[in-house]
Amino acid sequence: MVYLHGGYHNTLPKIEEALDGKETGYSTTIQVEPEDAFGEYDSELVKIEPVERLPQPLEVGMQFEGSPDDDSEESVIFTVTEVADGKAVLDGNHPLAGIALRFELAVTEVRAASEEEVAHGHVHGAHGRHHHHDDEDEGEAGDHFRSQPLN
Repeated sequence: MVYLHGGYHNTLPKIEEALDGKETGYSTTIQVEPEDAFGEYDSELVKIEPVERLPQPLEVGMQFEGSPDDDSEESVIFTVTEVADGKAVLDGNHPLAGIALRFELAVTEVRAASEEEVAHGHVHGAHGRHHHHDDEDEGEAGDHFRSQPLN
């Protein structure tokens, strides 16, 4: 993964903390607990809705933006996890919520960020985000996270 180090929210804070000040050749394995990653699983974010209230055709894996309760202005992405008997189960938790994550980290390159990268808050270039200065789609949100195959 190529990212801009220094609190730009391009990776999990615990990963950035583990890599702070490290140089090319450094490697380690870390475990990131749920509270430092995608949070604990919250059963209050699981809803059962009649399928007629949702767009059709409805399939497991579809996602919808909505409010976790009638009083909340904060929106959540709900994923359809099950459809049966005229009802759909919608889960507003991140798919990795409640799971401790293990990362094998290896620093393969360190360089100074360009002024443009700092201004934009993410890496540009071969393994970073590319900007299109026309009407082309810039890709999905978060597509500046790039994996780099290990040789």
